[in-house]
Amino acid sequence: MKRRSFVFFTMLLILALVLSGCNWWNKSDSNSKEGSNREVIVGLVSEPDSVDIHRTSSTGEANIPLYDTLLKLDNDGNIIPNLITDYEVVGDGKEVIFNLKENAVFHSGKPVNAEAVKLSFERLVASSPFSTNAGEIDNIEVLSEFSFKIKWKNQFAPFFINATTPFLAPLDVSVLDDKGEGFEKNPSGSGPLKLKEINRGDSLVYEPYKDFDWKGQKPGFDSVKFRFIPDEETRILEFKKGNVDVLLNVPYQYIEDLEKDSEVTIKRVPGDVLSYLGWNNKLPIFQDVNVRQAIALAIDRDSIIDNTLNGEAQAVFGPLPKAAFGYSEKIETMATDKYTRDTGAAKKLLSEAGWKDINKDGVVMKDGEEFSVDLWVDDDPANQRAAQVIQSQLMEIGIKITISVKEAATIIEQTPNGAHEMLLWSFGWPDADVLNFLLFGKDKSKRLHYENEKIYSILEKGAIEMDQEARLKLYEKAQEMLVEESPFVPLYVKENITAIRNFESFEIHPIEGSIEWTSVKVKE
Repeated sequence: MKRRSFVFFTMLLILALVLSGCNWWNKSDSNSKEGSNREVIVGLVSEPDSVDIHRTSSTGEANIPLYDTLLKLDNDGNIIPNLITDYEVVGDGKEVIFNLKENAVFHSGKPVNAEAVKLSFERLVASSPFSTNAGEIDNIEVLSEFSFKIKWKNQFAPFFINATTPFLAPLDVSVLDDKGEGFEKNPSGSGPLKLKEINRGDSLVYEPYKDFDWKGQKPGFDSVKFRFIPDEETRILEFKKGNVDVLLNVPYQYIEDLEKDSEVTIKRVPGDVLSYLGWNNKLPIFQDVNVRQAIALAIDRDSIIDNTLNGEAQAVFGPLPKAAFGYSEKIETMATDKYTRDTGAAKKLLSEAGWKDINKDGVVMKDGEEFSVDLWVDDDPANQRAAQVIQSQLMEIGIKITISVKEAATIIEQTPNGAHEMLLWSFGWPDADVLNFLLFGKDKSKRLHYENEKIYSILEKGAIEMDQEARLKLYEKAQEMLVEESPFVPLYVKENITAIRNFESFEIHPIEGSIEWTSVKVKE
């Protein structure tokens, strides 16, 4: 009787498994499919030249999640601790003690401790193109496992806001070879995403790092693939077909169309990157201030914004975007009044500089040479369209422009050597010290090559002034001089526009404009 009951029960169990087998395997397949659906595919224009933060000269969404920063900006733009718990300014401000969190871990599994941060900073100072962001460091002293002190030769006020950027984020030097290289082969930061694959010319593949602080939650995705798709029609088609989940820098002419799709959400965040028309100020053709001012007067920003960016940008006339510390409404008003488009005034200035339309063919000449220059622009189609509008506007005052499309990496590599004549480029930095370390500082101007000892002096004082109000006055004075000298033409700040689909949650930092990976959760 017992055996019969056992056999009967076994037969029922087998029958139940057979009958439910389809459902059971479907459930397994469903889980597998769900896992694959938890891959986030991000479509973007440009590939970073390196994932090594000490070797790249630019950052973007594809390489910044590898890193975590010592400090960060909150949603209101306040500087708050991140990898550190607190810091103490010692004496006159040349020394600062930093206390690290004790639970942060690099992707290699090694702790983010004081010794690791010290070694990372030493490599940064020795070899990074952005080493000046750290200031002139005299030495770094390890005080305890999670405490270190930085001593500067002079006070360096911008350090704290610079430490919110990936350029000063610690990387794990233990993965490097004996020459201090090899990071691309074995990258290790402490950010939310751990790099798994580098497919040059195609993609970077990451996974969520399990030991990152996910705010008490599990990561809402299993992997992230950044796909590099320079052609905007291909990029938008891949998004519409569902092959891309996050479309960064949505081509402006497609925004209205995407907004009509009920499955698509458009995220708008005010930008902090200032696009500008620049040139190599060391070239003889740009030495006369009248020429530089004439170029500024020929530009109609609203026309560029309306015709190439679908109105999704804010015109800027002054040297700094509104989001940067040091921005001055007074300077912006002054620059707007001085350089609102006036082709008549621009032609007059060119004539005073000796440039005249001698052949009556629309191109001005001087000493038998045409005013003809080459304008470099990257492979972003929106930037190329903007370059075409600028070309037309400058032709109206007799300046002949040819447009050369270059890879962004080529522009980054060659402009510090002055290989260009003109360029359409951009910069984004949260502090006015960008005027010093990147744009106009002595022996630091990487794109514009403008030399002015008076401006050097003011910018150097601004970098060491610890009183914030006094710093603002210094930067306002420097900007007044830059407006008058016109060594470049600020154009506009684009709005950051991202299209997403299939997410339960997805946030973009309102100040930094980058994806908040702790908020990302793929729809089940």
